[in-house]
This record gives sequence, C-alpha cells and structure tokens, in this order.
Amino acid sequence: MNFLCYSKKRTKICPFFVERDYSNLRRGLVLKYFWQIIRQYKLSFFTVIIFTIIGSGLDVYIPFQYLKLWNVLSTNDFTVVSIAKSIIILVLILNLIRWAIRRVSAFSLVYFEANTMAGLRKQAFSYMIGHSHSFFANNFGGSLTQRINKYARAFEKLTDRMASDGLPLVVRGVGILVAFYTLVPKYSYILGVFCAVFLITAFIYIRFKLKYDVIASEADSKTTGVLSDSISNHSSIQLFTGHEYEKERVGEIVQDQKNKVVFNWYLWEGLGTIQLFYTFCTEFIIFWIILNDWKLGLVTLPVIVLLQSYFVRLVDSLWSFGAIVRAYYESFADAYEMTIVLNTPYEIVDNETQVLSDIEGEVSFDNVTYIYENNNSKILDDFSLTIPAGQKVAIVGSSGAGKTTFVRLLMRLFNLTSGKIMIDSIDIKNITQKNLREKISFVPQDPILFHRTLMENIRYGRRNATDDEVLVAAHLAHCDEFINVLPNRYNTYVGERGIKLSGGERQRVAIARAILKNAPILILDEATSSLDSHSEFLIQDALHKLIQGKTTIVIAHRLSTIREMDRIIVLEKGKIVEDGAHEELTNKKSGLYKKLWDLQAGGFRNRI
Repeated sequence: MNFLCYSKKRTKICPFFVERDYSNLRRGLVLKYFWQIIRQYKLSFFTVIIFTIIGSGLDVYIPFQYLKLWNVLSTNDFTVVSIAKSIIILVLILNLIRWAIRRVSAFSLVYFEANTMAGLRKQAFSYMIGHSHSFFANNFGGSLTQRINKYARAFEKLTDRMASDGLPLVVRGVGILVAFYTLVPKYSYILGVFCAVFLITAFIYIRFKLKYDVIASEADSKTTGVLSDSISNHSSIQLFTGHEYEKERVGEIVQDQKNKVVFNWYLWEGLGTIQLFYTFCTEFIIFWIILNDWKLGLVTLPVIVLLQSYFVRLVDSLWSFGAIVRAYYESFADAYEMTIVLNTPYEIVDNETQVLSDIEGEVSFDNVTYIYENNNSKILDDFSLTIPAGQKVAIVGSSGAGKTTFVRLLMRLFNLTSGKIMIDSIDIKNITQKNLREKISFVPQDPILFHRTLMENIRYGRRNATDDEVLVAAHLAHCDEFINVLPNRYNTYVGERGIKLSGGERQRVAIARAILKNAPILILDEATSSLDSHSEFLIQDALHKLIQGKTTIVIAHRLSTIREMDRIIVLEKGKIVEDGAHEELTNKKSGLYKKLWDLQAGGFRNRI
C-alpha cells in the first residue's frame, strides 16, 4: 500500500508502512496538531488538571486523619470522644469536597474530550479532503476513514489515561513517599527503591515492546483496508464467483493480524508477571522490617495499618503505569498515522492571483507535457490546443491516447510537468481550484453518487439551488420519469455510490447536476453511454439545450455521438494527429479517425 509522504523537496509517492522514528520530534508533531484543537477548550482542560491534582492530594491526606482518630481511640479515654467526633466531621467534609471535585473534574473531562475529539475529526477531514486525486487513488477509503477515527480515539485514550491514572499516580506517589518519610523515614527509602525499579523496568520493557505495538497497529489498518476493498467490490465478487477466493484472502490477513496481536498481548502478560514479583518481594521486605520495629516499640499498630493502606494504594497506582505508558505509545502511534497526512503538503497548491468571474470559456493548452510519475510514462507530449469560447469539441483516440488526462489536467486534478493551461488567457495555476471548478460542469461516464437522497444528489450541482430549480433540472434530464414512481420520490436514498439506481438512472442524475450548475464550460465523458435507447432519445433535447452557448468538450468512445461537433480532435500517444469536422476527417483516405469511424460505421445515428 502506498501513501503520500512528506519530502522537503517535493511531495512524492512512497511506501507508508516503513520503519518509523518515534522520537520526541514525532511526538511533538502529534502534540502540535492536538494543541490546535485543545487550546479552544483551555478552561475545561486546566479544570481537569487542577481538580485531578487536588482530588489525588486528598486521597493521601484523608487517611492521615484516620491515623489521628486511631491514636485518639487507642488511649481508651472516653473524655476525648469530642475530639474523635471532630475528626470524623473533618473527614466527612474532606470526603464531600473530594466528591465535589471529582464530579466537576469528571463532567469537565466529558465536555473537554467530546468537543476536542469532534474538533480533531473535523481538523483531519478538512485537511484530508483537500488532497489531490492521486492521494485518494493511492489509498484505501476505509483505511483513511479509520485513520481519522484512530486519530480522535488516540486522543481519548491518552487523555483518559492521563486524567484517571497518570496525574493521580504522580500526586499519590509523591504524597505517599512523603507520608512514609514523615512516619518512618527508612521505609520511604525502601519504597523509593521499589518505585524506581518498578517504573524503570516497565519503561524499558515497553520501549522494547513498542515495535510490536506498531506492527499490531499496522496489521489492524491493513485488515480494515482489505475488508473495505472487498466489501466495496461485492458485486465483482458475485459476478466472478470470487467468494471462496476472498474468504481465503481476507482470512489469511485476519489470521496474520491475530498472530501479531496475540504475540503483543503475551508480551504484556510478561510485564505483569515481572511487576507482580517486584510487589510481593517489596511487601515482604517492608513488613518483615515493620514487625521487628513493632516488637521493639518503634511503630504502633495504627501506623502499621496506615502504611499497609498506603502501600496498597501505591501499588494500585503503579500497576497502572504500564497501561499509562502503553496508552502513551499506542496513542502516539495511532495518531501519527493521521499527522503524516496533516503534515503532507498538498500536491495541487492554490495560488490565487487572479479570479475567474464572468468568463467567455476559451480553453487553451500551450505546449503542455505531462509525465505520469508512477511509471515515468509521457501521457501528453508538447501538447497545444485552443478551443474558442462556445465551440463544441470532441476528443477521440484509442485507449491510453491521453483523453482522460486532458480532462484531469484542465480541471487541475494533476499538476503539469511543463507548459500551461489557460481559460480566457488566465493561467489556471493562478486561480484557486474551487474558482476553476465552479466554471466547469462535468458529467462522467460512470457517475458515483452519495448515499443521500435524490434531491441532495441532484442539488450537489449547485448546493444553494431551490427545490423548484432542482425539480426543473431533474425534469430536463428526464430523471422525474423514474423518480416519480418511487415510494419516497425525491427523498429516496440511493445507496452507497448510488447502487440502488441503474447505470442509466445514475447518469441522468449526473446530467441533472450539470444542468443545475449551468457552468460556461461543459465536459461530457460519453454522457449517454449507460442509457438505453429510449432514455438516450429522451435526453438528446436536454443535452442540445445544455450545450448552447457553452464551451463543450466531449470525450468520445462511440463516434456516432459526435457527428455534429464543430471540431473533432484525434489524439495518439499524447499528440494531436488530426483536427477537423466530421465530414472533413471521414473524407481522408487514410486518417486515424476514418479508420475508427469505419470500425463503428454499423451503428450510425445522429446525435450531438
């Protein structure tokens, strides 16, 4: 699988799943993009931090009050009941304060995480959707979707761990060590050594295991991409009876992911075994020494109970350290996949120095060369062509001649290798992509629709159009003939990629979009190829009206559809080999167009 990666010199296609350097620089990159959203919710962010610190501090301080209570009660002097009650009242007040602080912290965390995660998804999608045609052609849609979700969930995982375990661990750990030192200093030294060994071991172990976390994460992304690819192409699987093949192929990938995940989990169990051994040994050493000190009268029973309580709390907090570090690295590993996208410069960069407003529609290619970067093949070679405003031009040629590339370059889906393309003498690289594409209507050969209603899909041609304008466009494209018989009519959902509609119905929706958009430049990529004879006949009049006064470019596969074009441009290996009207080219004795025409001569009908 390929992925657009960052290069100082230029954007290029490179392998995505390569060994990556998770240095501070990489983590800093993730934090930079996180902070762009976090700073919008700074109040809730710092509320969570401050209240978590106070609440964790109370976790250490409140048991000290119980020690005072036990010391008072151990005197067996009933005259001090009032003192004992005052301590209980203080504990109640402290617990109520801790309860209130935790509730405020919890609600602030919910608000902070929900809003920040939504912001991160918007941030990721907003930038990703601006990438070029090549970017999406080289990546599975399912994997890109998962990358956005993993990016937001990585933040959630990291924040949850830091708020519920990370900060409390630091505060409780320091507080308990101070408490041990206050009560019996020598125990704090033993506990300090235990904490240091415990944490260092966990850190080193997890650093060693990091590469296996990355492998497991990448296996998960690969599985998602393959599943998405197979499910999206379910019709091909059915038509080519590929069920067993796909089951075996997907099964192998899922099995490979399972093996990597299971090995990763076994490693975690190994860390838990080591940490549990440290805990048993330290507890034994501390309480062996405590028993000797108690025998000598150096410590009291209430102090022993308090120390045991603190030790259990500390171990609980330390036990979460492995999960904290694991979440830390996993979160950065997951988020880093998305930050590569965020940090990848756009291949097609806007340079707004001029604006296309009311244009005539003249299109000019001036010595254009385009070399396909993946295989270094030259698609267009020193190509020059001028199409006057309002002229109807057909582009024909054999497969691979450069017809599709011609259209994609005009719409700035690719960057030119050399030369320039102009509309009304304005170089298209000096206007924004949005401004350019607003002036072009495009009807593809195989339209892809959103899983939205028919009304929404047609209105996509001009999103501020009224319902009445949508209905008029649908009528001109003869969409209403099949829409009006549907139970929900224009509120009918068309399914993913428009799968609930036939090919001809999808194409009529695409034509309705173009009619609604009413742009001065119109590109038809064999716009009637998927229509049956009846449907094709019905929309001829609509297309005749649509092209009036517009610069029209028809990518022709069936030559019988282009007899009435003003000019026919014949391409071969990225060059213009013939240019003229239909009659002129068919009268040539040995022209390429005449050869192509003779091959299709049996299917004449006058069309556009």
